[in-house]
Formats: sequence, C-alpha cells, structure tokens
Amino acid sequence: MVPLTEDMAELVGEAPGRNVMVRTRLPDALRVVIRTWEDEAKVLEAVRAVLPQVPRCLASHEDTAIHSYVEGVPLSSVCENGKPLDGLLVRALTGVLAEMTQVRKESLPKLPDSWPRNHRDSRGFLRNLALMADEQIRKPNWQEFGGLFAALGIADDALVQFAERIPAMSPRPFSLLHTDLHRDNIIVTYDGRPPLIYVDWELASWGDPLYDLANHLVRMHYPEQQQTEVIHTWAADMQRVRPEVTRNASRDLKHYFAFEYAQSVFPDVMRAAASLGDTLQAQRLEAATQQVARALRKASAPLQLADVPEPEIERALYRWQTARIGRQGRSRIERGINFEPDERFKHPECDHATVLAALEAEGAAPANRVFKGTAHLNTVVQVPGKFRPIVVRRKVGGEGRREQPFLSEHAVLRLIENSQATKKTVCAPRVLALGTSGLKDAFAIHSYEGPDGDGRPPNHPEHGLLPHEADNLVDQLKALAAISLDDLWQLDPAAKDLDFYAWLSEQLVRLVATLPTESKKFARALGLPDEYRLKDLLQRHEVTPRPFALLHGDLNPWNLVRQPNGELTLIDWEMAMVGDPLYDLVRHLHLTPVRPAIRDRMFRRWEKQLGSRHTQGWQADWRVYRWMELVRSAYIDLDRLVTGDGLDAPNVRRAVDRYAMTLAEATAALGLRSRPVANPYLQRALPIREGTLTRADGLKPKGS
Repeated sequence: MVPLTEDMAELVGEAPGRNVMVRTRLPDALRVVIRTWEDEAKVLEAVRAVLPQVPRCLASHEDTAIHSYVEGVPLSSVCENGKPLDGLLVRALTGVLAEMTQVRKESLPKLPDSWPRNHRDSRGFLRNLALMADEQIRKPNWQEFGGLFAALGIADDALVQFAERIPAMSPRPFSLLHTDLHRDNIIVTYDGRPPLIYVDWELASWGDPLYDLANHLVRMHYPEQQQTEVIHTWAADMQRVRPEVTRNASRDLKHYFAFEYAQSVFPDVMRAAASLGDTLQAQRLEAATQQVARALRKASAPLQLADVPEPEIERALYRWQTARIGRQGRSRIERGINFEPDERFKHPECDHATVLAALEAEGAAPANRVFKGTAHLNTVVQVPGKFRPIVVRRKVGGEGRREQPFLSEHAVLRLIENSQATKKTVCAPRVLALGTSGLKDAFAIHSYEGPDGDGRPPNHPEHGLLPHEADNLVDQLKALAAISLDDLWQLDPAAKDLDFYAWLSEQLVRLVATLPTESKKFARALGLPDEYRLKDLLQRHEVTPRPFALLHGDLNPWNLVRQPNGELTLIDWEMAMVGDPLYDLVRHLHLTPVRPAIRDRMFRRWEKQLGSRHTQGWQADWRVYRWMELVRSAYIDLDRLVTGDGLDAPNVRRAVDRYAMTLAEATAALGLRSRPVANPYLQRALPIREGTLTRADGLKPKGS
C-alpha cells in the first residue's frame, strides 16, 4: 500500500494522497495455483457491474498492477483460522457468493479451449479442473520435486487418474467463481457498507458455483460444527437467486472436497520442502514432515495413496534437501552425506567413494528413476566413472507388512552370485554394499538390472510371459533347485527338518490371526473363516515330500525384468525361502496373468528339467498350493482395501481391483458359501452374486 504522489495521481486519474495497492508477482514464487485467465483487470471490470465495492484496476504493466485500496481489515486479523464466524458474517459471505452468479459471462475474458462446451456440465468442469491442476501445478514443478513425490508414493499421473474416476454429477448452471476465498482475501469494512469486500481476483474462474463453496469451506478452516451452517446458508441464498445451483448439492459437494484435497497435496508438499530453506535444521525438518503428513492423509482417499509413516516422510525430505543444498556447492560432510558401512558385505565393484557418490545422487534423482514398491524404495543413480547405473535400495512401510520375510535378502543374493549352480543361469542383482546413512536410514546398493542410462523404466511382463520367457524362468528355477543342500542349510538351518506344507499353513494361519480388528470384521462379514476354522481346513490337505530348493517366493510380474537378450532378471528377493520347488512355480502362476497354453508349457518343461526327485506327485499337489494362494490373497487383498497399505504398488493395485473375483474363488476353494453382504455400499464395492460359486480347480479334501 502506498499513497499517490501528484504525478502518480494524474497518471491514474485519482486524487493525490489516496492510498493504492501495488501488486507485483514474485518471480521466484512456486507455481502452485490454477489460473483460468491472466488478465485480472478485465475480471475486476466485469465483477464491478454486480459488486461495485471490489477494487478497481487503475493501471497495469506486465506482472505489476495498481488497484484502488479497499479500506478495512482482513477477516483473518479479527477472526483467525479455526474460530467460528458470527452468523451475520456467514450470511454476508454467502450472500456475495449468490450475487456473483449475476455476473455475465460475455463481460469476462475468453475461456480456455479446454472448457466444457456445455456450461452446465459439472462433471466436465471438475474433470477439467483436475487436468488443469496437473498441467499448471504438477508439471512445471515435476523436474525439481518429482523424485520427492515418487518417494512419497505419488505418481505423475495421479491427477489424471483422479479425473478419470470422477462419477456422474448433477448439471448446474455455471457462473463466476472467486476460487480463493480465505480469510486474508475477505476485507471487513470500517463502516459496514458493505460489510465485506472480496479482494484478490487473480484466480477467478467460470464454472459450477458449488465448487466455490467447497473451495471456500476448505480454505476458511471453519470449525467442523459450523460447516453445516455455512452450507445451509449458502443454499438458502442460492435458492433466492438461482435455485438450480442447489440441485443434489450435498451429494456432489464431496467430489469437490476430494479434488481440493487431491490437488492440494502438490503445493503443500512443495511448500513444506521449500520451507527447509538452505539447512538441515531438525526443527524445520520436523515441521515440514508434519505438514507433508497432513497433506498426504487428506489426499490418500481421492488419490488412492498408501499410508506413509512420518519417519519415512522425514527421511525422504532429508535426502531431497541434502541434494538441493548440494547444488550450492557445499561439501558432503556439511550436508550430512556420510554412512556407516556393514563390513560383512564388501564388493570389489563398489568402494567407499562409490557409495558416497550414490547417496549424493539419490536425493536428486528424477521421478522416472525412483521406484516404490510395497516394501522397498529403489532409486536408480548414475555414479561418475561407472559404466552402469546402480540402485540405492531402502526399506519402507515394514511395520504394516503382513507377509514377513524369512531370510536375509543380502545373504540370498550373495549365495546366488557365488554358487556354481546359479552363477551362469540365474539372473539376479548383485549386492554391492550395505550401510546406514543419515537419520539412521539403512540402505543397500544393488546392481541395476533395467535399461542402461536412457531414462526408460524396466520392462516387466505385466500381461504374462512370452513362450521363450516362460522357458527361461523354468530354467532359472531348475538352477535354484541345483544349489547344494549344504549351502541351503547354511542359509536356513531351521529348514533342514521342516514339513514345508505344514509350515506354510502355519504361516498363513498366523497371518490371519494378526490382521487388524477392522480387517477381521470385514473378512467375517464376507464369509471368510477365522484363524481357527482356517487351520482345520488347511489340515485336510497334504502334499508329497520333495527335495528342497531355494525359492524366490514372490515371482509377480513386477519382480521380473525383461532383458534385450530375451532372458528375465529376477529382482526383489526379500521373500526368498527354502522349500518345495513346486510352490515357487505355482505362486508365480497365481500372481501373473497366464494363458493355459503357457501354464501347461511351464509345467511340462519344469517336470522335464528338474527330474522325478523334485517333481513327483506335482499333478495333485499344485492344486493344493493354488488353493492356498487363493485363500491367502483373499485375506491380504481385503486387508489392503481396508488399511490402504501398499496401494501405490502396481501389483497391489491390480490385485485389489479384482478383489470380488478373488473372494469368490477363495470361498469356493474353501468349500464355503459367501455370506450376503448386509451393507449395500460394500456390496457395490465387492459385487458378489450368490449361488454362482463353484470349485474351479476340482480340489477334494484328503480322505474324501
């Protein structure tokens, strides 16, 4: 705010000494808002025809404008966020929102070409908003912040996917929207004529008036009990001037709330990261972590995000910040880039300097080199002087995992690298280093098995294996079965006297017993047995004893990487175990889309390659393992639906998307009837038709 000099007053046609507001866009400000129009002056001119009290644009040039000054105080200075507003103020606020519907579209600047042609298409308007947020907020900032978002489990197409999921909405006539009505942009006048004036119209838009209400409710931070009052007052005012706007408002309001939380996660995370400044100060890091955690919680449902624990958020921010301040030329020591090595795992290809360089590059990695799964965050980095990229691998979300690992992944990979049986046949990453870096964050460095340094992600057989790939996988399973028993007992001494099927059954029963209470309630409602009944059902079956082999344990498509030579590399060995080789093949066929011809081809080759000792009785036993995996998936995928755990991993997303089919197959395999679903909303989410469940695999209990 400045007073006009005589020369300035003459230029803008105002009296000398009158206060004006000079508005200049900050050149280094984050791009975190959606803009429909660039010319705020034209918007103000159109608005003044209906609301003459709004500021006038007196002059403008490039990114600077001079507005008439509105006398009064911001609402935030007399009633801060979280405090309730007086009922008279609420009525004044919603009254202005109603008056805004009288602004004529013809008086406003031209709308962008992306706007819905039907100016009553509320769903099209919301969809366009989501795509504009992706275009104007996410994309311009993705190069700098994309790696951080990927580490937090937010994909680059999150808003696009949100736009695709928007359901049908009631049509409402479009009108002028403010879209930024928070307490700082509402001026309480001194004389009360009018009581309130809205300022800062640079983000104004044209669309469904219900969005302006949702936007206002989110930004105003009303106490929860006052939100209903504001909604009812808004509806009463709209009924007076444009009753069509209130049609199905309570139903559609939630979709606009969802959008606000979905798009806000991007500016909130970026602002939190930027608030760290140029330091790694613990207090700032803690505040930024909490800010990001709040944003992720609000966005989790609309963007279908997995839960990210606060320690994981803090570590992601820490790594991103060390890379950021490194661009200022500060040393690694100043930035906290150091580590404590695990002396048990040393590799000639990875010395101390290589590890430091990898940790330095990790925080600066772009989003397309950051891969987050259910248990690990993998960051692909290129270390100067190294021909191939390497992978910095960190555990994430370990506390919420239902299936716990049994062996050390590092020991398994070291055995595969050194064993004569697997050295030339099994394609797997090599462990190059282990250690602990800043914030006591354990890491491993593996060889990278994807495309060389061209930015392309690894190619996974997510739609199933090709014939030559199926052959290659079986050949690798044969090599794993050729590892000597002495080596296996050294890896897992407890496996020596194990009844594998009984042990596997025990693990499944234990998993069901330790599910959260809510997941157990849902399982019971859907007809799945509790752990005691499940134990009885599992004991009805038995399998033929076979010599043990090293098993991968989780051969889903995203743990298989296609190579240019037609071979497959088997990655992510965390679920490795020692046991029946048939189980590894059957679990792969359960987790991967497979045509019957490929399945038969793999079984025939597996039987021929491994020989009778390892394959005797498989024709009957594979159905037992398949039955067990169907049942396991019914519990685990339901738990993921209830808790949201791991939903950002593609294999988990595909599994939960087909849950209704999984449940039907599992209850049929157990010989149980699925129960009627009492809650109609749950029934819509999990469509199950009674009377259609049949035993798909012909499995019979032993002794029948």
